[in-house]
Amino acid sequence: MSKQTHSFQAEVQQILHLVTHSLYSNKEIFLRELVSNASDACDKLRYEALDNPALYEESPNLEIRVFFDAQAKTLTIRDNGIGMSAEEAAAHLGTIAKSGTRDFMAKLSGDQKKDANLIGQFGVGFYSGFIVADRITVESRRAGLPADQAVRWSSEGTGEYELETISRGERGTDVILHLRDEEAEFLSTWRLKAIISKYSDHISLPILMKKETWDAEAAQQVVTDEWETVNKAAALWARAKSDITDAEYQDFYKQISYDSDPPLAYTHNRVEGRSEYTQLLYIPSKAPFDLWNRDKRGGVKLYVKRVFIMDDAEALMPVYLRFVKGVIDSADLPLNVSRELLQESRDVKVIRDGSAKRVLSMLEGLADSDNADDKAKYQQFWNAFGAVLKEGLGEDFANQERIAKLLRFASTHADEGVSLADYVARMKEGQEAIYVITADSLAAAKNSPQLEIFRKKGIEVLLLTDRVDEWMLSHLHEFEGHALQSVAKGAVDLGKLQDEAEKKAAEEAAETFKPVLERLKEALKDRAKDVRVTSRLVDSPACVVVEEGDMSAHLARLLKQAGQAAPEARPILEVNPEHALVKRLADDPRFDDLAQILFDQALLAEGGQLDDPAAYVQRVTRLLVPAA
Repeated sequence: MSKQTHSFQAEVQQILHLVTHSLYSNKEIFLRELVSNASDACDKLRYEALDNPALYEESPNLEIRVFFDAQAKTLTIRDNGIGMSAEEAAAHLGTIAKSGTRDFMAKLSGDQKKDANLIGQFGVGFYSGFIVADRITVESRRAGLPADQAVRWSSEGTGEYELETISRGERGTDVILHLRDEEAEFLSTWRLKAIISKYSDHISLPILMKKETWDAEAAQQVVTDEWETVNKAAALWARAKSDITDAEYQDFYKQISYDSDPPLAYTHNRVEGRSEYTQLLYIPSKAPFDLWNRDKRGGVKLYVKRVFIMDDAEALMPVYLRFVKGVIDSADLPLNVSRELLQESRDVKVIRDGSAKRVLSMLEGLADSDNADDKAKYQQFWNAFGAVLKEGLGEDFANQERIAKLLRFASTHADEGVSLADYVARMKEGQEAIYVITADSLAAAKNSPQLEIFRKKGIEVLLLTDRVDEWMLSHLHEFEGHALQSVAKGAVDLGKLQDEAEKKAAEEAAETFKPVLERLKEALKDRAKDVRVTSRLVDSPACVVVEEGDMSAHLARLLKQAGQAAPEARPILEVNPEHALVKRLADDPRFDDLAQILFDQALLAEGGQLDDPAAYVQRVTRLLVPAA
């Protein structure tokens, strides 16, 4: 066949523009695509040769070679795979998204599909070469055809391409990129090695490049005629778990995470069913410095049939598990998948749900282990990522119960590591609620006057000091049938834990103290929603609480600190009628000052801020220095 000029299909120019300017935001991605196509061609030959070994001809060892000519400004990707006939070149290279491999896959049925699971798609990826090249030449001969039936395909990526018959001794394909002047960076051994290492390191075929050596006379690196393998040629996650050592898992984690410390745990699984994928996931041992950076993408590395697609594929992992590192390799997603397509894909939802469950299983394995080292690892995880995991209570309702069992808190009985299950197991006989208190710090929580009655009765209270805890409580209402109840909200109802004598004494105190309560309500009418006798205080004179269902003072402070509006809600002042300061109120001529001081001190003890600190100081000064 002499040289012939053909027109692309009608939409070629439009799609080529999309591919070269929009689909790939990173120029270097073209090499990933062309190496991937070369790998596909070799996989296809390997499969066809199962029935026809003669297709291997004189070259049974499949490989990919990448080399360049700096003077001619060409970059060549060569494979000794199945190759193409003239008809296949016209059909597959002359039509955007026409996939020879996809046609090949469609012919398979039954168990053959499993045998051919390494074969990828050949689609628009070929045309990504036009990102860096103003002309692409393809020379190919299909395995089994004579040398004089090879084909040369050439195009400038506009509306036409040229086809002609050539003579070629070797089977396989050369893709020759005629690089633009401004793309000289890709005529560098170091640059090409870096790209191959990043995107194609785990392709199972050897990728060969010519070695460079230092020429002392010329004082520069020179390319030799000796070839070397520049990829590892084995996807770790595609190997059987029994063939991989713990050291190899650890080294791979350090490679993908740039973390010098080993991971706390990892899991490696192949999932089959509606969606087929392999996952190799790691739990880091420490939090990255940018864990709370909203602009930082989280997620795992996405591969499709061992071809690297993108870093930080956040759609494959829930946001509350953004600390997880690892690889997910899908057999179903297209090679040209984008972040936008990931958000919409049903297969991605299946992968995300499966990955979340796998990570939670990993964490459960550490948390529930009888091994002291595993328990220590879980506490280390919790210290680093516990606040992030709590976000899952509001984001992942399907796994809310599992996440709740993984929560750990400080309490009045222990400084850390208390699970909700531990708390329930230690509940007093007759106790129905799980009592909690939120505060800005552990010290503030421990010393809150609202805990006094609970300490007196030996009732454990969980101390919640993370900023996310108030939000968490809005989603976690109960655990194993026990409601979570804040000790700073509503009246204290200890139920069966309070005997009849205590209840009767509280009622009598309230009745006896009623005149003082009325005076306090009047004095604090602009600051307190109500004033009442408390049953929660033992040593302190007063405390402030809010009504059940109202926003806590702690949450209101957090919102204001974040620059958000918080509803103005007056607190309730509860006073201890047995305290000496409260007893002297009725007969003290400085009643109004004492009332204001009592309220201000209750606010300060709760962690609040005074609206008028100067007025508080003046009142205390008047008490300390009586008028002459």
